[in-house]
Amino acid sequence: MPLRNWVQRFLTHLRGSRNYSAHTLRAYGADLEQFRRRLGDPEPAAVDRNQVRAYLADLQDQGVLSRNTVLRKVSALRAFFRFLRSEGVMTQDPFCALPLPRKAAKLPKFLTESEIGELLGRAGPQQSPSRQRDRAILELLYSSGLRRSELAALNVGDVDFVSGFVRVLGKGSRERLVPVGRTALACLREYLRQRGPGSSRGESPLFVNCRGQRLTDAGVAFLLKVWLQRAGWLKPVTPHALRHSFATHLLNSGCDLRSVQEMLGHKSLATTQIYTHVSLEKLKEVYGRSHPRSSCPKGTNFEKGQRP
Repeated sequence: MPLRNWVQRFLTHLRGSRNYSAHTLRAYGADLEQFRRRLGDPEPAAVDRNQVRAYLADLQDQGVLSRNTVLRKVSALRAFFRFLRSEGVMTQDPFCALPLPRKAAKLPKFLTESEIGELLGRAGPQQSPSRQRDRAILELLYSSGLRRSELAALNVGDVDFVSGFVRVLGKGSRERLVPVGRTALACLREYLRQRGPGSSRGESPLFVNCRGQRLTDAGVAFLLKVWLQRAGWLKPVTPHALRHSFATHLLNSGCDLRSVQEMLGHKSLATTQIYTHVSLEKLKEVYGRSHPRSSCPKGTNFEKGQRP
């Protein structure tokens, strides 16, 4: 059976038993299709280590893909070949002893607290459901640190307006409860009030588009971009930047790492620890401004970087 058929069986396996998100499935499907076309759709047993090495070398030589994108493609291929071995189709792993690129250490982009205040301050009371929806999206993204796919998947019944929590279905179908601030809750109430009859049904989508259908995760990013242009905001902001801001500001204010991990829905604490680097940079900046002896006196050899 050619590689094409096994790719489809693998994606079906992920969809049915591994609870992969739709976004990950699309990305893996595209990555494996690219690899299949590169090799000419052979049978799995014909794929060897040299072919995989040549393919990875081509990806890195192109110079247009980020290192993390290349790593995602590698992850898709490794998972695929593990599946083939579990099915008894292959006996050798073509990735065995193959040197792989390391993940790029990149700090998350976030807004300062004053920038968040200015951004959300521009989203004053809105007189139409669509404008109020956009404001509620902004407030909820920053208030609870949701991924855009998580926000798009919310139903009205997922928001507990009494206790101030939202029930989120995250990656791997892991469910969690995340606190929601009073401002975000007030914006959501006003949005649902402006939407009118039927908007309060628990199973109905929380955010809908102009046709009354569920807003997609791509729609969330698009509406945020349009709103920023309309508000005259020059700095580029993505939904994930608001998530990064949420985590960074919590840590800067003394929230413990485990709590932030729980609210973000990270499976591993190591994923959350990247935000501690941001917080340490903030701490160093505050120290430099505040401590009387944080810098060397002017005119000394130490100031010039010379040895005494």
